[in-house]
Amino acid sequence: MFELDVRSRKPIYEQLVEKLKQLIINDVLKEDEKLPSVRDLAQQLTINPNTIQKAYRELESQGYIYSVKGKGSFVNPVQPTKNTEELKKVREELKKLFAEAIYLGMTSEEIQALLHEVQGGEQDD
Repeated sequence: MFELDVRSRKPIYEQLVEKLKQLIINDVLKEDEKLPSVRDLAQQLTINPNTIQKAYRELESQGYIYSVKGKGSFVNPVQPTKNTEELKKVREELKKLFAEAIYLGMTSEEIQALLHEVQGGEQDD
């Protein structure tokens, strides 16, 4: 599925949350798709099941997944109106990142090209 960097300063559960978010955002994991069980994923990645559980709890609190007792965890369907608080946080973080990028010399054209790339469009070279 993916690899985690055990030498990174970033905690394993945070890396796992990021990787799963990327898979959900990039539509690799589809709406209502079942995620691997905590035990299975822990075996695949050779990490403690508590770490997987912590990552799943974090993803659930952020609205990316939901749990069904006795069935497992699933990818949450996109509900734009439900994530207004999360969107607010993302907007504030983007403002900080854009300000830093501009300070470091990135042009608005480069930022727009990057956005176009993220949206899946082809970049004109």
